[in-house]
Amino acid sequence: PRPLKQPAPTALQGRFPENVLDKIVVGEHADAGLVEQYRRVAAVLHHAQTERRVRSVMVGSAVAAEGKTLTATNVALTLSHSFDRRVLLIDADLRRPSVHEMFGLRNERGLIDSLQYPNGGRLPVCAVSNNLWVLTAGRPTSDPMSSLVSEAMKQLLADAAEQFDWVIVDTPPVALMPDANLLAGMIDAALLVISANTTPYPLVQRAAAAIGPERILGIVLNRADRGAIAHEYGYYRYYDRAPRAAAPPRKRFRLFSKEQL
Repeated sequence: PRPLKQPAPTALQGRFPENVLDKIVVGEHADAGLVEQYRRVAAVLHHAQTERRVRSVMVGSAVAAEGKTLTATNVALTLSHSFDRRVLLIDADLRRPSVHEMFGLRNERGLIDSLQYPNGGRLPVCAVSNNLWVLTAGRPTSDPMSSLVSEAMKQLLADAAEQFDWVIVDTPPVALMPDANLLAGMIDAALLVISANTTPYPLVQRAAAAIGPERILGIVLNRADRGAIAHEYGYYRYYDRAPRAAAPPRKRFRLFSKEQL
């Protein structure tokens, strides 16, 4: 693989879209409790890397709209900022990509272009902070399976694992689409995102079986009620939070800046 040649920017570029400012783990809007929960996730990943040499992690969910893209983004931000690791975040949900929306990036080129034209040069990877790079999905496609299970995808993931400390892959819903099931065999480990009180248990079981229980490092319980769960519950939690009162007295990776995309 070819090494990265362009220096990354020294700080997180630009601003996140307004609708995600209170849900991410960096910036002045970050909730301290949320930040701590994602640090726990990152600590589990760090331990897995130390013990099992895990470098690539898929973030999937049983069905759509469970918060997997937000979870993948926050895991990538935590590893790159709090743990000071070089992280590549890949949007592999080629039917309904959304990682670009989290960072306010354009999505005209991305993963799908690189898989369809594997000899087309370096990948359009955007450096969004000192340690965090993003590979958007590119224009949506209705039939991405042949691309996702291609030798080009295997090579891309292998190259990425050599050049980054962590490769975080946002995948399609596992229980509904076969894409993520096939991707699981190319990736070291997985986090499974579940929406509290809404995801049918049989679909959770199907998703876990499709990924392979031995690959699942943990469960991210999303939209859980703070009052219903003790602070120490489980490995991870993420909350859709109500407004709070004021507290008392980051082969062929080509880097683009956000403005170039």
